[in-house]
Amino acid sequence: MNDDQLLRYSRQIMLPGVDLDGQLALADARVCIVGAGGLGNPVGLYLAAAGVGHLTVIDDDVIELSNIARQIAYTDEDVGASKAEVLAREMRRRNPHVSVVAHSQRLTPQNAAAMISGSQVVVDCSDNYAARFTINDACLALAIPAIFAAATAWQGQIFVTNPASAEHPCYECFNPSRDELDASCARNGILGPLVGMIASQQAVEVLRLLLGLPAAPVLQLYDGRDSQWHRIAMAPRAACPCRSK
Repeated sequence: MNDDQLLRYSRQIMLPGVDLDGQLALADARVCIVGAGGLGNPVGLYLAAAGVGHLTVIDDDVIELSNIARQIAYTDEDVGASKAEVLAREMRRRNPHVSVVAHSQRLTPQNAAAMISGSQVVVDCSDNYAARFTINDACLALAIPAIFAAATAWQGQIFVTNPASAEHPCYECFNPSRDELDASCARNGILGPLVGMIASQQAVEVLRLLLGLPAAPVLQLYDGRDSQWHRIAMAPRAACPCRSK
């Protein structure tokens, strides 16, 4: 690590639980972000700024004007461009010391294993149920921790899975129905800063995992109207297919 990097990360390095060894671990880490929208923007920018060395962004969507109010990496000039490509560009601009690969394609059951293989953590910023189950299935098969999150209207939630831990439920334990529900921002609206709060907490959870800190099997819920966080203890569901894998 050169002098420029030591200065760049100096405020992190001084933290107990990070120090120089932790920062070097972040520089070697590989994280995959699925979704480059309201959650993916802050997650990507914060992880790049924190010095996570190898980042992948997956999203097949393009930027629309209605995205700009909450997807903070984009400007009016980016409308019509690939979300994955523009977010990757902005991540590199925040930190030239990290490697960012963009995939302007949809994550599917057919390509998921190949696209996330080698990652230490997968971050779900997808905003749709089909992608979450695809991520869950692939992460179970590859034994990769995943951090799921959702935000709509005034509410947000975060849920960490770790296939290596018998105490951790998977996403299907938490949500056994694979029926698609329309909880989209287009239908329900969204408060822009609330997305940033949830995404920032996702980024914290990623860094905690990469630094070797334990993640509790809990569902974190945030209510923006009351400005309250709630934590609900979760356990694996006996009938879930993950229990037989």
